[in-house]
Amino acid sequence: MHNNITMPTDVSIITTYRCQMECKMCDIWQNWTDPKKEITPQELEMLPNFKFVNITGGEPFLRDDLEDIIEVMYKKSDRIVISTSGWHTQKILKLAKRFPDIGIRVSIEGLSVKNDDLRGKEGGFDKGLRTLLGLKKIGVKDVGFGITVSNKNSNDMLWLYELSKELGMEFATASFHNSYYFHKDDNWITNKDEVTEDFHELIQRLMKENSPKSWFRAFFNLGLINYIQGGKRMLPCEAGTANFFIDPYGDVLPCNGLEEKYWKESMGNIRDVDTFEELWFSDQANKVRDLVRTCPKNCWMVGTAAPVMKKYIKHPAKWVVKNKIKSLMGKEICTDFIPTCDVGQDPRQGDLRISEQYKEVLEKIQCNDNENGCGCS
Repeated sequence: MHNNITMPTDVSIITTYRCQMECKMCDIWQNWTDPKKEITPQELEMLPNFKFVNITGGEPFLRDDLEDIIEVMYKKSDRIVISTSGWHTQKILKLAKRFPDIGIRVSIEGLSVKNDDLRGKEGGFDKGLRTLLGLKKIGVKDVGFGITVSNKNSNDMLWLYELSKELGMEFATASFHNSYYFHKDDNWITNKDEVTEDFHELIQRLMKENSPKSWFRAFFNLGLINYIQGGKRMLPCEAGTANFFIDPYGDVLPCNGLEEKYWKESMGNIRDVDTFEELWFSDQANKVRDLVRTCPKNCWMVGTAAPVMKKYIKHPAKWVVKNKIKSLMGKEICTDFIPTCDVGQDPRQGDLRISEQYKEVLEKIQCNDNENGCGCS
């Protein structure tokens, strides 16, 4: 059953849960890791080679040995991207000068006022933008920023998209999720119509670009609309096969979307094995892959969506070709119809099993969200 499992191509290394920001959609900052217990660069030496490495946190630049981690991982992959708040401008520029081929993605949640409110730190937008401009000035090419869309910032997403085009930078999107990683269980979009309309507009603009990468990003954003609307994933989740996460204590997890209310289980810990292969092909790792196959969640995050978009490329490609033609003809791209691609996945995956208690919590969130005009009486 598991004979077709091969070595992974992508990894996300959660270097720390320490973070100086105080984001409203993420409570990592209230659950710091002990720096003395975090994985070391030496412990990462056992990892295999990859096509893509994401260095994330918390805030990776709170690690004093981050450059040592990057040095280790550059022996294993040609492409490394660090996700950061952009707060530590001088540290980021110093690292980028040492590793000019590094990718840097700065999280920005809106224009100045909105960003600083959502990220809980005054001046966060200014520091993030200063970091981005500084990276561009010293010649770093793989630079960009991204937004995590919540109930309050979807319109700012469109302005940030235009800003990214003017600056010639990458622009990524996400929707907030609930998981152990974010320490949140109330991240629910309640103004669905407004947020969906803004994503709809973003898709129109992306499809008008001349870049195939932008067209496939439009497909990814269609998946975010689908997630917000509560639909099953357009493509299956295969977390723990092509990709995985390592947490700050060395646990190997299939993704960062797990919730203990459904299930949360480690594939193993790199500190407990002599080789990574011993962990990756273990009975425990296979057990976790089986849990992924029947996972009830319908997450749509780039870490698990991108690998299956590449693996089952004909499905997003079909949508892209059809809708690029429509865009060239000046026609509106329909985002009401969400294609679901059957590639033989278990029908139980993404069936959105929610307990009655959880439904009550969701209803309470929706009815209390007066700022978004939920209309409850």
